[in-house]
Amino acid sequence: MSASTAPSTMASGFTPMVDLVAHTDGACSGNPGPGGWGVLLEAKRDGTVIKTRELSGGEAETTNNRMELMAAIQVLEVLDRPSAITIVTDSTYVKNGVTTWIHGWKKNGWKTAAKKPVKNAELWQRLDEARARHDVTWEWIKGHTGHAENERADDLANAGMAPYKPAKD
Repeated sequence: MSASTAPSTMASGFTPMVDLVAHTDGACSGNPGPGGWGVLLEAKRDGTVIKTRELSGGEAETTNNRMELMAAIQVLEVLDRPSAITIVTDSTYVKNGVTTWIHGWKKNGWKTAAKKPVKNAELWQRLDEARARHDVTWEWIKGHTGHAENERADDLANAGMAPYKPAKD
């Protein structure tokens, strides 16, 4: 259908589709140590950002992997209705875990192929439950390479960690 004969979405009462994209990151000062997670959530229409929401939090004693997982969990849990969303992470741990490894862990009763308990199993289970409500696409990008949205997620993760870091003299 050509642009000139396409029905108007506004005239028909339909709202153009909105794409949700979440850029997630985790940070830790020491591993373990104080840590934080951050999310830049964008709603886009026709490739243009129409709304953003920033989320962050942290813990006093944690690991970087736990914070990477928490960022993904938090964005999925904050969505108030089932949604299609793309989660962009710089964590191969999260990306590979949720797209590949989790299937075997579930089949093996949350044990690794070596029959050892899966690290962070309670967070993997929480992520699995949270993603079940949504249509999630997972993308990996290399971190700290000047990708503006990833850098913002990193800033948010560091802000989430800040209250848990010891004060400098």
